[in-house]
Amino acid sequence: MAGTCKIVGPSLANMPWEDKPAGCGEVMWRYSANPIIPRDLIPFSNSIFNSAVVPYKNGFAGVFRCDDKNRQAWIHSGTSKDGINFEIDPEPIKFVCDEPEIAEYLEAYDPRVCWIEDRYYVTWCNFYHGPTIGMGYTHDFKTFTQIENAFLPYNRNGVMFPRKIDGKYAMVSRPSDTGHTPFGDIFYSESPDLCYWGKHRYVMGTSIGWQSKKIGAGPVPIETSEGWLLFYHGVLNSCNGFVYSMGAALLDLDKPWKVIYRTKPYLLSPQTLYECVGDVPNVVFPCAALTDADTGRIAVYYGCADTVTGVAFCQLDELMDYMKKHSF
Repeated sequence: MAGTCKIVGPSLANMPWEDKPAGCGEVMWRYSANPIIPRDLIPFSNSIFNSAVVPYKNGFAGVFRCDDKNRQAWIHSGTSKDGINFEIDPEPIKFVCDEPEIAEYLEAYDPRVCWIEDRYYVTWCNFYHGPTIGMGYTHDFKTFTQIENAFLPYNRNGVMFPRKIDGKYAMVSRPSDTGHTPFGDIFYSESPDLCYWGKHRYVMGTSIGWQSKKIGAGPVPIETSEGWLLFYHGVLNSCNGFVYSMGAALLDLDKPWKVIYRTKPYLLSPQTLYECVGDVPNVVFPCAALTDADTGRIAVYYGCADTVTGVAFCQLDELMDYMKKHSF
């Protein structure tokens, strides 16, 4: 059962879960049947990864990155009864959009989905004269409406907070460049109307080792009684290229640009075959998390080697204790 630190939110008794294997000394562990989504689940897909899953009705729904066999990236809608086995629409999402100027884009990838008040907001990397943060919403995962892009190019990893903070919508993002960005820090921004974003604040930047090249926000921040729990990816520039791993930080509830704790060691790094071998080797890229307030259970969905999708588990109390003992 959950202890002193509590998840602020509903119970989710039907969320996917697997107990920690006997003898495992890690704070986060992989699902034994990973990867849960293969690269060829739908016709003409080259790979399915870096995708977002949320509770929906009596099951789960989400938005999934599916690269086609032209090697173009698109986002697709999908559903699941158990959060493990998914049915994904073979056709990319076609947004309803009143602005022809922003409705035209070349690619869409790395989505996040966030429930705020009365709808599911979708943010993604939208290639509009360079990568920027595309935004839209849905009520039913069938009809999607596109709204204004959040920022100018170049930006990636736009992740919304699941409620307004001080009366404003809130988002973290990672300003970048035109290519495979060799730098990147996380910034906080707010908006009164989801159109105009400002009051940008620096949250945190690169550090040593596994997060020395760049970092970026992962799943929608999880509200807890002690702060916002933010899983994020960090990148190491090895002699064999970039290596993506996962860590976590705890941000202040009222001023989320203030970091309370931040894991110095990684929580999960590419070590299995499906994480180390694929279109982009050595990638663990978190994009979504499910939580159960009653038990403190957390399930994190992550992209593996830019090819398939996996899930890993942790317990809030154990993670918080680890963060406090192994923080910068």
